[in-house]
Amino acid sequence: MNMAVRILEWPTEVADAFPLALWDAGSIARATGGTASTFFQTAGADIDSRDVMEGDLFFALQGEAMDGHRFVPMAFDKGAAAVVVDRPVDGPHVLVEDTTAALIALAKAARARVDAKIIGVTGSVGKTGVKEAIFAALDRASRGKAHRSVKSYNNHIGVPLSLARMPARSAYGIFEMGMNHAGEIADLTALVRPHVAVITTIAPAHIEMLGSEEAIADAKAEIFGGLEPGGVAVIPSDSPHYLRLLAAARAAGAQVVSFGKAVGSTIRLLDAVPAPGGGSLVTADLGDRRLCYTVAAPGDHWVTNSLAVMAAVRAVGGDLGAAGLALAELEGLKGRGERHRLKTPDGQGALLIDESYNANPASMRATLAQLGATSATRRIAVLGAMKELGDHGPAFHAALVEPIAAAGIDHLILVGDEMRALADELGKGAAGPLGKALPFAHCPNATMALQALRELGVAGGDAILVKGSNSVGLGAVVAALAAQNKE
Repeated sequence: MNMAVRILEWPTEVADAFPLALWDAGSIARATGGTASTFFQTAGADIDSRDVMEGDLFFALQGEAMDGHRFVPMAFDKGAAAVVVDRPVDGPHVLVEDTTAALIALAKAARARVDAKIIGVTGSVGKTGVKEAIFAALDRASRGKAHRSVKSYNNHIGVPLSLARMPARSAYGIFEMGMNHAGEIADLTALVRPHVAVITTIAPAHIEMLGSEEAIADAKAEIFGGLEPGGVAVIPSDSPHYLRLLAAARAAGAQVVSFGKAVGSTIRLLDAVPAPGGGSLVTADLGDRRLCYTVAAPGDHWVTNSLAVMAAVRAVGGDLGAAGLALAELEGLKGRGERHRLKTPDGQGALLIDESYNANPASMRATLAQLGATSATRRIAVLGAMKELGDHGPAFHAALVEPIAAAGIDHLILVGDEMRALADELGKGAAGPLGKALPFAHCPNATMALQALRELGVAGGDAILVKGSNSVGLGAVVAALAAQNKE
């Protein structure tokens, strides 16, 4: 057989018929019901002109306080191939009645055109990390054919944008879904239409809006309503709300896969010990086999997260070996466990743990426990307020005295008005070793917190945790320390 015949007989896939461009003018116009001004092709999509890259499609969204049409010239200056607008503009564009509705329409078209396994991830804690780990596992196994929502694009705009960015050739899509009100997950999962829906955990995040953990569990369980027929629900068996989640999954007609330590879990943790290079060495029972793998990220919460990752990968027929390798290599994310080495005068260096993106009672306890398990000369915690706790806030903040004491914290810097309840509790003198008072400072904002930390000084052997809700602005503390002291 000559070479020409061999080439002609080369195996083809359905995806080979799709164009290499993400979108072209005609497909956008058909999906949105708009009118294209000219022919063009795009390589990406964005809603923020500051993030536009060469070849992107820019959506000029109309908000309450800002009109994206003001930034159309900037988008073109940065290399946008075209824009979606509700009024004529100079340059390649698609004219629509409503740009937000057009984004959602394009998201639906993107979901409809792929022959891919879709995974939706939600939960009060850990959803971004789990989403990234699932993506890393499936992207490795599929050699680059996995797609996921970037950063924390998990709301009513971020999810449609992430879908609109999904290439037609994708074999897997992994999407994070967040909420702070009932009904939001239902809307998002109707767009994503996952084959597998993962709930990482239930905790009192957004309890101000929802009132109780039971209501939070119900809101998260809305993800099951959007499952494709025969879909799989992955739920935490160790959660006190397990039976509630189980009932919701069954009511939606889902196959249920549970993960955790509990006897009877589909993916059951058998053992977890410290790994020689850091992280944990995990042994899990998958029913028909046992699996041993390394999780690079430290902390018991990441051991549990890894079980959810394995459950999701297995549910879509992915490679568990690739998942193990991905977990062994996965580094902390910015604002969610990223670690920095800082210079110190003695040359020994210090550890900075960046958890500045988000905080709720469950994640605070988990990261404080992680700090307590970290070998250090001094353990320093910079803790920002936990938002959206409503009337429950003072009690949840005051209750942090327990995990702070258990972690053996040596110095504490509290940030924000909500931390007054914890400051008052610490003032009673019961949080330190043997009941001695723990040295702490209470600062009104991130700027003052950075000043307090600098006055304390960073010494060799220190381990410094920075954690708080994103609106507190502790990311600036991390950035300042990393920029000035990085080794």
